[in-house]
Amino acid sequence: MVLRIFVIAVLFSKAQFAFAGDTIIVHKDPRLDIFTAKQASINKVTARMSSNGLFKGYRLQVLNTRSRDDAFKTKAMLLENFPDEKAYILYQSPNFKVRIGNFINRSDAENFKKELSLFFPKPAYVVEDLIEYMPRADEF
Repeated sequence: MVLRIFVIAVLFSKAQFAFAGDTIIVHKDPRLDIFTAKQASINKVTARMSSNGLFKGYRLQVLNTRSRDDAFKTKAMLLENFPDEKAYILYQSPNFKVRIGNFINRSDAENFKKELSLFFPKPAYVVEDLIEYMPRADEF
């Protein structure tokens, strides 16, 4: 709300109006276009965020088991073979779910699934999840 008031105030304070009969010609400050584009890109990034600062994305669910030991062994194996990816264990009574990765796009998760299948014999599933993601500076 404050942003809209600010934009309107800037628009009317910097704009010059010229009346030519039934037509109104507005000469606006060109910096408003830059400001609008910047705000649109910020809105695009924050639209994918949840209230706790995590992003809506994808992970691969590798295991769903009742055995805590199996879950931790699987997580250790994943971290050993894929040290660049983060692995997670979720407990949803009575099951432990082992997930890996933080992918913004489903296609990235599918590509990693193919790579994972070479090391892990059980099938993995792409699931929607809230992921840890830090947007690059050029995304804002």
